[in-house]
Amino acid sequence: MSKKEDAKTVFRYNSENGITSLDPAFASSQDNIWAVNQIFNGLVQLDQHLVPQPSIAKSWNIDSSGKIYTFHLRNDVYFHASPHFESDKRKVRASDFVYSFNRIMDATTASPGAWIFNDKIVNNGFKALDDTTFQIELVQPFAPFLGLLSMPYCMVVPKEVIDELGKSFATQPIGTGPFTYWLWEKDVNLILHRNPRYFETENGTQLPYLDAVNVSFIANKQMALLRFLKGELDLYNGVTSTTKDVILDKNGALKDEHAGNIQLEKKAFLNTEYLAIHLDSGTVQWPWNNIHFRKAINYGIDRGKMMKSLRNDIGFAADGGFIPVGLPGHSSQHGYVYEPDSAAIELERSGYLQNPTSITVSTTKDYLDLCIFIQKQLGDLGVDLEIEVLPSSELKEQKRSGNLAFFRASWIMDYPDAENYLSCFYSANFSPGGPNYTHFSNNAFDALYERSLIESSDEARIRLYEQMDSIVLSHAPIVVLFYDQSVRLLHTRVSNMVNNPLNLPMLKYARIYE
Repeated sequence: MSKKEDAKTVFRYNSENGITSLDPAFASSQDNIWAVNQIFNGLVQLDQHLVPQPSIAKSWNIDSSGKIYTFHLRNDVYFHASPHFESDKRKVRASDFVYSFNRIMDATTASPGAWIFNDKIVNNGFKALDDTTFQIELVQPFAPFLGLLSMPYCMVVPKEVIDELGKSFATQPIGTGPFTYWLWEKDVNLILHRNPRYFETENGTQLPYLDAVNVSFIANKQMALLRFLKGELDLYNGVTSTTKDVILDKNGALKDEHAGNIQLEKKAFLNTEYLAIHLDSGTVQWPWNNIHFRKAINYGIDRGKMMKSLRNDIGFAADGGFIPVGLPGHSSQHGYVYEPDSAAIELERSGYLQNPTSITVSTTKDYLDLCIFIQKQLGDLGVDLEIEVLPSSELKEQKRSGNLAFFRASWIMDYPDAENYLSCFYSANFSPGGPNYTHFSNNAFDALYERSLIESSDEARIRLYEQMDSIVLSHAPIVVLFYDQSVRLLHTRVSNMVNNPLNLPMLKYARIYE
């Protein structure tokens, strides 16, 4: 039977953690990013290989100093229709990017993405030379800058709509993307409709192919999987400990009973899963203030066994630093592996056994099994670990506020350069204003980090990255657990679902057939 494309096609996926904002300024979680990416566009976008490609900017040039970027914008990009515009068709202008980027940096916006421009842009460094020419001037050269501009924080928004709506823009967004906002019922679903005047095409055909996107908010992963297996969802993302054995065999392959009905997609996912220790000099307490104790924890976890027993070998046991496998700068030479004898020696050096105290790790329910495994491993060393399970939103807020001593975290690459990972340990990036949740501070690290920002040679910059990663691991403010893989389940009626190592669904290309 030949496939026939539906007259009206709706792509359905689930967002189990919920969406908190549809404003690009607050696209800091995967759930928010997935939705925002369907509604908005930026100057550039990443392809399947994480190479920056044109989006609203059709071309650009960088001057010989490496500090001035000039973007030439398309003249056929329009914001979605809105009663807040003076005319039905509101064209995107260079001045819209000036407003959008300054808004990110404005403290009153309170965007978690402010750090991406902090200390990088000269005063009044965003300029509209004319309606289709946008220029950015940097304080100093920054090699990953084009990739940084692909982040959702850098997507363009209309000033007059935000002036009218204020904070309500987060729930009534107006963008330029392939889909337009239609309806959002909190805790029920989000509905997006096809943008009939979207500017991108594929082989001469206007995108997107889909008529609508329906995002549900089923918090229970097992229930979401059941909905997927019944055909009520087109995509199931992120197989967990509670659902993996329904779908996958012990080697991480699709079970025979699902072959022919379901597509399994596994792809390297630039995400590092880790445990973080808050080391702020004013609040860190025993035993976290002892480096030997922190090293003992690192040596005391059998990551290989953890991956085999809990994740069906989805992902890679961490044998190196914070920079994940697949990204230049990763090295296994300075990482921690399971060494019970070394763990015992470091624990003895710390004095913990003479002055024992219970420690607590904070996590979400999705990672409870992982924390129980770690609890058992550390118990074998003589360390009493308690587990605190928090809602995802609360864990996120508490770690940003510095209220947690020890917590599970992950860092998904924002832009394709290892600098993005190492920014999590730069002193100027202390949370809540930046991504340094551990409040790690080291002068030697900071000096190398600042050197890397102006280093034009890729080879030399990678050597600096390796040195920085080594410094972080030597002080052990984190326990790196594993480097991730994305796992997606799709029904066979879905085709052309483009993916990349950020696990970002590019729904503008997707098709659904009968």
